[in-house]
Amino acid sequence: MTREYPDRPFVGIGVVVWHEGRVLLVRRARPPRQGEWSLPGGLQELGEGVFEAARREVREETGLDIDILGIADVVDLIERDNLGRVRYHYTLIDVAAAAKTHEAVAASDAAEVVWADPDSLDAFGLWQETVRVIRRSYDLWRDPAGS
Repeated sequence: MTREYPDRPFVGIGVVVWHEGRVLLVRRARPPRQGEWSLPGGLQELGEGVFEAARREVREETGLDIDILGIADVVDLIERDNLGRVRYHYTLIDVAAAAKTHEAVAASDAAEVVWADPDSLDAFGLWQETVRVIRRSYDLWRDPAGS
């Protein structure tokens, strides 16, 4: 099935990766949103758990290994065309994670990677839902035990 004008939603995994108070952003190398900054992530594969997908996507796009902290949020991304038809529909499960090292490299679907200060997110032109999820995940990174 094609991603454009699908007959059902796709499950996407986004990963908010933290290291030393900075969040990992990737510049998308392919459509949709090619050239835009976002979180590492992609589609969940058949037979793959959410956390498995998160680890795989981060490793493929950045070479990093991560420790999963938990689910940060779930977001619906539904884009309609001029006639009101659903052009794209993703259910995005955003996972919070901690990087084991800071040595990220752009690979796979990433054209560029950067460790961003959470106070400078406006400079990257992120989707506002992405900014909201990053801010929400901060508490999971800062206090994984929830105490």
